[in-house]
Amino acid sequence: MIERLETTLAKYEQLQEELTKPDVLSDIKKTREYSKEMASLEDIVNCYKKYKKVLEEIESTKEMLKDKELGEMAKEELKSLEAEKTNLDSELEILLIPKDPNDGKNVVIEIRGAAGGDEANIFAGDLFRMYTRYAEKKGFSYQIYNSVDGTAGGYSQIEFIIKGSNAYSLLKYESGSHRVQRVPVTESNGRLQTSTATVLVMPEADDDIDIEINPSDLRIDIYRSSGCGGQGVNTTDSAVRITHLPTNTVVTCQNERSQIQNKEQAMKVLKTRLYELELQKQLEETGAERRSKIGTGDRAEKIRTYNYPQNRVTDHRIGFTTKNLDRVMDGDLEDIINALVQEDQRRKLEGETEE
Repeated sequence: MIERLETTLAKYEQLQEELTKPDVLSDIKKTREYSKEMASLEDIVNCYKKYKKVLEEIESTKEMLKDKELGEMAKEELKSLEAEKTNLDSELEILLIPKDPNDGKNVVIEIRGAAGGDEANIFAGDLFRMYTRYAEKKGFSYQIYNSVDGTAGGYSQIEFIIKGSNAYSLLKYESGSHRVQRVPVTESNGRLQTSTATVLVMPEADDDIDIEINPSDLRIDIYRSSGCGGQGVNTTDSAVRITHLPTNTVVTCQNERSQIQNKEQAMKVLKTRLYELELQKQLEETGAERRSKIGTGDRAEKIRTYNYPQNRVTDHRIGFTTKNLDRVMDGDLEDIINALVQEDQRRKLEGETEE
């Protein structure tokens, strides 16, 4: 581990030096690339420096044990330093786990009502509120780019972007089928019903991602928006549907005020969809890595149940249960997300040990 940490520290210091050179500072792309790489190493470097300082203090404290007057005090100090070293050891192990290069990105989320008719659409609306309330609590922003209202409320389909530092690292485990058990407002007989909504989470493809889109591969349709983009949005042909013919990927954007804005947004989302397809292809080629992940990211995979009568939420992938469904639906996802992150780290550490 020490060898890897020394290599990381040397790399960080090299990048620091590079960023002082005039030829690098005059190149915006290089400056951004080096700064981004430095930022990705910063936590490891800071933790390692702290670790090295603790090791030095342990050695000097051991020398103090020989002193008759300071020996007892040194013994207590040594206990505290050894405990700190153990904590830093664990922290460094986790920090050295190879990071998902997409962790720092914004996320594109698509929610669709699935089995259960009107109740599934209402539940899709509840999930949308849950994620956007969570985003607000984290200080993130969100933007809807396409939505289709359910006939009894909620959405048969809603697509939106959550923007914030490391948003993808927190929400990437949410892809899959979410199941709700409750008495629907649409049920006159008061019977418990099970419905589902599917969630797909994708890292937003930024400018650094090299996804080539040939204009001749696109079919672009313009039509009248039915979205909720403000006054005037439904009176002009501003909605845009882009179909990427080679992959039959369809993106619709209708919630911006103008056709140009909708087209720009749709192209960004198309790039994200194609990037996601490429990521899934890579995962299929490395089957072992895919199996070790928490879930496959497949819409059909049942990942969580929201049981209203018992105020209970259960994540089936890790066997995590909380009796705070009301708070979860109000965006209090911290406990669930932390449990998923910790389990993911545990599996990755086990995988590294096996190697």
